[in-house]
Amino acid sequence: MKKYQGSYLSYFLMYMFYYLSMALFSGLISIYLMDKGYKASDVSLVVSCSFILSMITQPFIGNLCDRYDKKKVNGILLVIAGVFGILFVLANNIYLIALIYSVALAVLNGVNPIIERMATVSKHKYGLIRIWGTIGYASGTQVSGLIYRYISPEAMYLFFVLGMILCSIVIFGTQDARVIEETGGEKTSMKDVLFNKKLLFYLVIVCIFYGITNVNSIYLPAMYQHNGLTVSKATTVIFAGTMMELPVILLSRFYMNKIGNKQLLIISFLLLVVQFMTYAYIPNVVIQIIMTFLTKSVTTMAFIMINMKAIATIIDGTHQMSALSIVSTFKSFSSIIFQAIAGYLIDLYSYQFFYGFLFVCAIVGLVLCMLYKIPSGNEHRLFD
Repeated sequence: MKKYQGSYLSYFLMYMFYYLSMALFSGLISIYLMDKGYKASDVSLVVSCSFILSMITQPFIGNLCDRYDKKKVNGILLVIAGVFGILFVLANNIYLIALIYSVALAVLNGVNPIIERMATVSKHKYGLIRIWGTIGYASGTQVSGLIYRYISPEAMYLFFVLGMILCSIVIFGTQDARVIEETGGEKTSMKDVLFNKKLLFYLVIVCIFYGITNVNSIYLPAMYQHNGLTVSKATTVIFAGTMMELPVILLSRFYMNKIGNKQLLIISFLLLVVQFMTYAYIPNVVIQIIMTFLTKSVTTMAFIMINMKAIATIIDGTHQMSALSIVSTFKSFSSIIFQAIAGYLIDLYSYQFFYGFLFVCAIVGLVLCMLYKIPSGNEHRLFD
């Protein structure tokens, strides 16, 4: 047991079970519900409710992890998610399904920033741990399709329950090896965190980034189908793009510790500007596929790491878990707003108009990043 404590194996298992289970639970939710006879609007209701509940619970979960042992808190929460996975299979009323799905996903979303944080304070290189999240989610997507087709749709959620139980056990093998240096001198109160000007400005940037990237993830397959690709080809393009996260993660120590927060944010939004400009104004599907492969998952994965570095820079160590959860709350909030806008633009206009709107939003985010005054944060060395 001593050899397992803090070992690479403990982080490998935690990331694999967590992300594989996440894919099992949410990856085919629309197909699962529509095959049961529910309408697309019912699916939207279920997904929207999960975002709303996540907004409410994420700061609470972050505060619990700041006050108590985060391994115990997350272990209990993962078991709770598993219990709701069982209830989800048994539910038949759409409103009950929405409630149960929302609770389970809110717990998963609340645990996510804590798990990401745990990898940065381990004795192992962050990149060598985080790759298993990407591989786990990609594997979960493939496995869920096989289970759905060859066993049963309900079995997919029973495997999710098993994954949650295993993750709740292996998480106790992780061990913090270092403490991120606190910033800002004196300890601050939670009130000081909420009214921290640098955090408030950063949250605006977060809302724009996650709002436009989340709706892009939802509607990109449909855009490709609209442009002539089959569904299988569109998902293959996105799967290949997702695997581009691996070099971004593995090479993180070569750039995340050397490029300042502001410059990293600017680079991320520049990639989004180029990506959405291509989708909106270059109708050639081959060029669009190349742009997806080179930028989509690269940008979102890089921002996960930038977010941890930025929070470690502007918030003292006592409240960083809470700050990460606040960021996740605003991520959910922006997803709801941009989801409503996106559906309206696509229904009334076109995918080209929709991506033109995202292009403008990315430019606004880029300008805000240029105006943002934030220390480099390179002294924290989070990604060694």
